[in-house]
Amino acid sequence: MARRGRRRRLELEAAYWRLLAAGVGTVEACKQLGIGWKTGYRWRAENGGLQPDYLPERSRSGRYLSLPERRRIASLCERGLTIREIAARLGRAPSTVSRELRRDSRPHGNGAYDADLAHHRCRERAGRPRRAKPAVDPELRAEVQAKLDQEWSPEQIAAHLRCRRPDHPERHLGHESIYRALYQGAKGGLSRTLTRKLRTGRPLRKQRRRPDQRMPRFVAPAVLIDHRPPSSNCVSVSGTGKATWSSASAASPPSPPSSTAAPAVSA
Repeated sequence: MARRGRRRRLELEAAYWRLLAAGVGTVEACKQLGIGWKTGYRWRAENGGLQPDYLPERSRSGRYLSLPERRRIASLCERGLTIREIAARLGRAPSTVSRELRRDSRPHGNGAYDADLAHHRCRERAGRPRRAKPAVDPELRAEVQAKLDQEWSPEQIAAHLRCRRPDHPERHLGHESIYRALYQGAKGGLSRTLTRKLRTGRPLRKQRRRPDQRMPRFVAPAVLIDHRPPSSNCVSVSGTGKATWSSASAASPPSPPSSTAAPAVSA
């Protein structure tokens, strides 16, 4: 009998990815959550540094129906309320309730709506995202891999595909789709060894901060050359006869002093 591994702690993983998205480093995020840094790096390496598609129930977006909402839909349907009345009580759009009932009401159950079964099917659909285009199109995959092997950037490849096949948008790829397919490896259809051909050369995707959260490169503010004091533009001549400039703002260095020494005056 095969040995079963540990159950995934989805709530802890979701908190870990939230900290990374906020700009916290991997080691610091692991310290805050009380887990080992090897666990954090393993979670990052499993999906190439990208946040996985599966999420725990509490971390799912509010735009999706939750299990209590589905149970209330089932209860209100049994009481004979209309779709618009159910939507008004839930605070949802009528189209959301209508789509939910149409999708998960099964004919073999006399058209009844089972909330728990509908929620289970919804989680299964969310856990199986659509496969990437390079994974299902061998010709497209070969072309993208050939361009990556020539050290083309994903932006250049995306523009090349649009120019080569302007009348076939189904054969187009965005640069972000190429990045995700590349870092996901076998899931995305591209080899992760091709990350070495990228200009960054990173084997894992790095979380990027928002412009207002980035740290400045220099602690002290830069001073323009025009605003520097005049004393910084002076030229000093050393004893060897070489001129030294204390500022790079001079357009051209002055001519060096003459190497011919003055004739000695005999007594």
